[in-house]
Amino acid sequence: MPSPAISVVIPFYNEAGNVIPLVEATIHSLKKNKLIFNIILIDDASRDSTYTEILTCTKKYSEVTGVRHLRQKGQSAALKTGVSLAPYEWILTLDGDGQNNPADILFLLKALKNSKSSENIVIFGNRPDRRDPLFTRVCSRLANGIRQFILKDECPDTGCGLKLFPQQGFISLPSFNHFHRYLPSLFQMKGYRVINVPVTHRPRTRGKSKYGFWNRFLPGIWDLLGVLWLKNRQIEVEIATIEGQLYKAMKGNESNQKVG
Repeated sequence: MPSPAISVVIPFYNEAGNVIPLVEATIHSLKKNKLIFNIILIDDASRDSTYTEILTCTKKYSEVTGVRHLRQKGQSAALKTGVSLAPYEWILTLDGDGQNNPADILFLLKALKNSKSSENIVIFGNRPDRRDPLFTRVCSRLANGIRQFILKDECPDTGCGLKLFPQQGFISLPSFNHFHRYLPSLFQMKGYRVINVPVTHRPRTRGKSKYGFWNRFLPGIWDLLGVLWLKNRQIEVEIATIEGQLYKAMKGNESNQKVG
């Protein structure tokens, strides 16, 4: 299948100095591969010059749209804002800290192209060689291990910002603070198949990480229990047959729409 048109969604919070280089590298990668795209940058009420840099990008590149939250709501909310505004069905996400390499977008698109069908598929980047401090890597590995053991979500690295998924699939997911960390399991609840793709990871060169042990670990336990509850309480129904005049009328309308 040919590469689809994509909407790139990038959330930012206090990432002054990272915005312009990341946007320029993303545009270069997408144009180099002759892709149809647009880029949506969401500033989650930053207190530095992040939004000023976003505005610079919107003025320089016609493909770029900038959005600013009135109040800080977190990365999940920023992603939801960007996805809801996207004009294209396929969504590609990157982290705003510049540690994801935009050149790796091609790896995710290639995995989509090589799949037998684009229906009910989500593709997530995984970082086998993370460029973070040792403590961060240890905590992340521990959290990923616990999450995989409990949720069986078939994804070794949900923290990687490089993700490719259908817009309507994302919109249909239950949303809550930090739900971006549980996208594999949430998509699986909707019947999607997870494809994992190894990607590179770069050290942070500007700004500071927004996540530490306490603001990731404790909320993570609570969220994990919530996702497990959702997974065990979802309703699954298989319809055997449908008969009756209403059903026949519905099928007739579908046939007329196809003919027209």
